[in-house]
Amino acid sequence: MDQRLSLVTLGVRDLDRATTFYTALGWERAPSPEGVVFFQTGGIVVALWDRAALEVDSCAEDSGGWGGVTLAYNVNSREEVDDALDEAEAAGATIGRRGGGTFWGGYSGVFTDPEGHPWEVSHNPFWSVTEDGRTLLGDGRG
Repeated sequence: MDQRLSLVTLGVRDLDRATTFYTALGWERAPSPEGVVFFQTGGIVVALWDRAALEVDSCAEDSGGWGGVTLAYNVNSREEVDDALDEAEAAGATIGRRGGGTFWGGYSGVFTDPEGHPWEVSHNPFWSVTEDGRTLLGDGRG
């Protein structure tokens, strides 16, 4: 895996309230499917998504220690997802979900680092990852 971060997803209890807050800070929403809000922040994407759905998708257990945040590592192909998951497992990660198709049309899996932090490894065919590691929404113009 390259040393980079693609996406930070914040699990929120009230999507409208959280969206209002970030847009009041001056952040501009990017086109997003219903139920999630994306913000292009330089070369990293910040997403707002329902906390309970994020907990399930991230293979996390919200017993009070999980902060409702999931990190993501985006790649340019399904094969790269599987390779990164294998590499993480070999390094000591626990695989929460092997690579597979997603409801939004991509391909992803989840690993948890030895300290319990979930990482989604994802190929989103609607986004691009540049050679220098930036993750860009949509057509790549950010």
